[in-house]
Amino acid sequence: MKGKETAESREGTTDNLWGMYINLLYVIVLSVILLFVYMAVRTDIDSYLNRKIYSAEELAAFQQEAEARERSRVAEMNWDKVVDGIHIRTGLHDDENLQIIIGTCTSCHSAKLITQNSASRDGWKSMIRWMQETQGLGQLGKNEPVVLDYLAKYYAPVETGRRKTLDMAEIEWYELDGE
Repeated sequence: MKGKETAESREGTTDNLWGMYINLLYVIVLSVILLFVYMAVRTDIDSYLNRKIYSAEELAAFQQEAEARERSRVAEMNWDKVVDGIHIRTGLHDDENLQIIIGTCTSCHSAKLITQNSASRDGWKSMIRWMQETQGLGQLGKNEPVVLDYLAKYYAPVETGRRKTLDMAEIEWYELDGE
C-alpha cells in the first residue's frame, strides 16, 4: 500500500497547499503594510537620525534665552498695572481693597459685569443677595461691607441731567459781519 495514493491523502495534500498559499498571502500583505508604514515615517526617522546634537553650553544658552523671553512676556503683561486710577487687567478702579474685589467678584464673572452696571449701596446689596440665592454665591462674611463700600463708592449711579440754564444777560454777544 505504499505506492497507492488514496483520495484522502490527495485531499490532505491539497489542503496543505492551500494553507501554504494563504500563509504566503498573509506574509505578502503584512510586507506591503510594513512598507507603507516605513514610507510614512521614514522622513521622521531620517530627521531624528540626522538631528543636530547640541552641547551642554548651547543648551544652557537656549534655556537662558527662553527664560529671558518669559521674563519679558510677564513684564509686558504687567498684571497689576494701574493707569489713571484704573487697574488695566480688570478695568476696575484702583483702591486699597481692589484685591478683595477681584478675589470675591471675578472668580465667578468678568469685571466688566461690575463696570457696566451702577447701583446704590442697597442696589448692590440686593444684587449680591440675588447671586447668593440663585447663582451659588457663598456668604461674603467680613468682606461684604468692604465689597459694598467699594461698589457704592466707584459704581454708584451718576446723576446726568440737562446742562445749566444759560444766563443770557452775562453772555457777551458780538455781531457777525453779514453782507
